[in-house]
Amino acid sequence: MTKLIFLGSGSAFTVGTDNFQSNILIVNEQNQKLLVDCGTDIRFSLHQAGFSHLDITDIYISHLHADHVGGLEYIALSTFFDPRCQRPRLYTSKDIASDLWDRTLSGGLRFISGEIAELESFFAMEKLKYEGSFFWQGIEFQLVTVTHVDSGYYLMPSYGLFFEVEGVKIFLTTDTQLVLHQNRRFYEEADLIFHDCETSLYPSPVHASYKQLTKLPNSLKNKMWLYGYQPTVLPDAEKDGFLGFVKRGQIFEFSALESVVSYQPSVVSY
Repeated sequence: MTKLIFLGSGSAFTVGTDNFQSNILIVNEQNQKLLVDCGTDIRFSLHQAGFSHLDITDIYISHLHADHVGGLEYIALSTFFDPRCQRPRLYTSKDIASDLWDRTLSGGLRFISGEIAELESFFAMEKLKYEGSFFWQGIEFQLVTVTHVDSGYYLMPSYGLFFEVEGVKIFLTTDTQLVLHQNRRFYEEADLIFHDCETSLYPSPVHASYKQLTKLPNSLKNKMWLYGYQPTVLPDAEKDGFLGFVKRGQIFEFSALESVVSYQPSVVSY
């Protein structure tokens, strides 16, 4: 059985302990774990879920906003100075990796006692080809280019994931605008979609808004869970045709018995 555990399901600016930023642990039958994004509140969300830096051996980074990379300094230093840990393996696209150190992490990590550090001092890097893929514990994760922030001059590198677990094809958008024509085949091929969803009264232009998503055909909404939302009163997603809003701590379990594939979401209390 493989599990997807939402350490949090909120937006970058989620506050308090009722929810955390949308970082996800994928846990296989052997209890091996892949962390999908590592935001600024990761040390709190891990603790609330009963985990710690000791559990973080593999990390995927989708893009360079702080709610997705702001916790990497904590993981880097905690694992570097803990003799029980090896360097976590870090998967990300080459165009993200090039800026991850120079523009995000080097200020706090470059100087360590007796040495000038580099990204590889803390992480075993897997720099992926553009729209390439990587394998983790027998699962292939395909990087999907998404449109998150378009400056008008260039597109901020940002990648969702498409993968299959126990026969269930999953599209995890990470942060994205709704640009259906760009990735329509992933929406249609997926059995299950976890979709970025902004619920703010004053939506930004860089996320898919709930209002936009309600206009999707039922064939897509009926297999879609929403996450990455703001700490506001949420609309009735089930009434509008979605599977619902993902809650902090919600676990999606995938198992295959006699060729019958099922997933069972459940909410656990920490």
